[in-house]
Amino acid sequence: MAESGRGGAREKLREAACNAVAGGSAGVISATVLCPLDVIKTRLQVYGLPSNLSSGAAPPGRVIISGLQHILKNEGLPGLYRGLSPTVVALFPTWAVTFSVYNHVKGLLHTQDGKNNELSVQANILAASCAGIATATATNPLWVVKTRLQTQGMRSGVVPYQSILSALQRIAKEEGIRGLYSGLLPSLAGVAHVAIQLPVYEKVKLHFAKRDNTTVDNLSPTQVAICSSGSKVAASIITYPHEVIRSKLQEQGCDHHGAMRYSGVTDCIKQVFRKEGFTGFYRGCATNLLRTTPNAIITFTSYEMINRFMHQLLPH
Repeated sequence: MAESGRGGAREKLREAACNAVAGGSAGVISATVLCPLDVIKTRLQVYGLPSNLSSGAAPPGRVIISGLQHILKNEGLPGLYRGLSPTVVALFPTWAVTFSVYNHVKGLLHTQDGKNNELSVQANILAASCAGIATATATNPLWVVKTRLQTQGMRSGVVPYQSILSALQRIAKEEGIRGLYSGLLPSLAGVAHVAIQLPVYEKVKLHFAKRDNTTVDNLSPTQVAICSSGSKVAASIITYPHEVIRSKLQEQGCDHHGAMRYSGVTDCIKQVFRKEGFTGFYRGCATNLLRTTPNAIITFTSYEMINRFMHQLLPH
């Protein structure tokens, strides 16, 4: 009995290690490849379109090209990778926590059900929500730093942050805990994104597995890519407004009087709606979709492949 208990503990540790390494590595890979698009998306959310595109509805492709040209001209190649370090630092624990908590809660729900069949949609949503809450709370300060570093080149009269550590120290000193956790409430609202994406991802994978009379662990990379992109697009469209609010709250900082531009989430929502209308909540959405689709493909496909490799590397 004792040996069986130790074996079960070792197996849980093995699963946790596989999920953490695979999730963290997948997040780092996708962040590095797609950092320029993330910089453009963040700046669109906070500052809107550049002046040469502000009139009329510019197509997303033109917006991206114009954004790349503007950054290269004014900030050089390093400008395209602003915030990459905190993004990588934040994404490794983000995806490590997300996949670890998600799979752990799924395992607990399976145990309580006493069944080996797939979980219900409600159980998947519960597991995904737990993962989203844990992730958002643990990594919010790093996302604040990432947003500030990506947008500081566009703010005049502000002493630039020199590094991740100095940014964390300055924000904590100048703005306190409120500054480090600015945007947390909309981030928690963004748990709905994960609660939509992961269950849809699981159900589409299950559909492919049943259709091909195989298991979800044996799906091809192409099938994983289809599952991940579809689930990400659906979740992104439904939950995008919270990203705009989160970015504005994270970026605002304090003015020279020590006051915040927005007094809170509700005030930010009111100001955006008053100044820009409903479309203001979807500023940069099309550009974001062009970024999130390959991001989901890279992240989830990398996760599945690395996870399978880790299971081979760490046998039972």
